[in-house]
Amino acid sequence: MHFHDDALFPETQEKLVITCAPYGPEWEPDDFREDLPLTMDEHVQKAVDCYEAGATVLHIHVRELDGKGSKRLSKFNELLAGLRQAVPDMILQVGGSISFAPEGEGSDAKWLSDDTRHMLADLDPAPDQVTIAINTSQMNIMELMTADDIAGTSMQRPELAEAYREMTVPAGPAWVEEHLRRLQAAGIQPHFQLSSIPQLETVERLIRRGIYTGPLNLTWVGIGGGFDGPNPYNIMNFIQRVPDGACLTLETLMRSVLPVNAMAIAMGLHPRCGNEDTIWGRKGEKMTSVAQVEQLVRVAGELGREVATGKEARDIYRIGQTYADADETLAKLGYAPNRRPGQVGFTQHA
Repeated sequence: MHFHDDALFPETQEKLVITCAPYGPEWEPDDFREDLPLTMDEHVQKAVDCYEAGATVLHIHVRELDGKGSKRLSKFNELLAGLRQAVPDMILQVGGSISFAPEGEGSDAKWLSDDTRHMLADLDPAPDQVTIAINTSQMNIMELMTADDIAGTSMQRPELAEAYREMTVPAGPAWVEEHLRRLQAAGIQPHFQLSSIPQLETVERLIRRGIYTGPLNLTWVGIGGGFDGPNPYNIMNFIQRVPDGACLTLETLMRSVLPVNAMAIAMGLHPRCGNEDTIWGRKGEKMTSVAQVEQLVRVAGELGREVATGKEARDIYRIGQTYADADETLAKLGYAPNRRPGQVGFTQHA
């Protein structure tokens, strides 16, 4: 991405697309019952409240009535149907992990099988996006957690903390290619959740080989434990490698969420908030997902950056658009073209 002299002026920036993740599958309901929905009606109402506060992308997980994260696709279908009625302009983004929460005391925090995750392409009604991980990696969400972060929550239980400490993201090349094929065939836009520059490089190779053709919506996920950490140098190095035609959101966890989101808003990028990322505002004070959205709207207002409506967010994300082939995708995204047979030297657009 390029930053010209006027890049930090709000009038030259896209309108702000706020993603909210208000279903927090890693938490147990009693960790923050005021904010963690349990019934289906509560799930739908949470989306309405987030949308009315200013969020235009909803990152979706579903909770069973026993409080555990749901692994049933029928529950996702039920929620998606309710959301299409309640928030028709909101971009519905299903979390590709489905639910990584452990089933019981001390069980592994495992993502579902490859075959089950592929079934996200068959959801009905279809979501606008499904998030996709690239390259199998460690996802130790406990590494950056402080004693204050987990105080008074289920994360204090050693067996639960250990399950999350040992969690990995299964995203090998064969699964990624097949998942992209199925999502594109179903008209669902993949949203790439990337932990580092090597994963971004893999996405570029997928594009150059024609395995993925379409708009590029990315989230940089700086949660440590195998992912980048919330270090400004990590963020800027990643931004420098993102092509100009991509849409980039920044994500981190706990009390790093607000400062990273403030940087995203100032730089013309997009923020993500919600109880999946943090349940905290000021130190020791819990903060609901809706309050987090409202806070980002206030920060954007102070910086003079206008918040997108649902329909404007769809245009910014290019929901529903597809590209014909690798050449068109590379050109639309601002990547240099593929090398032609016999071509030498540096490839360039002109």
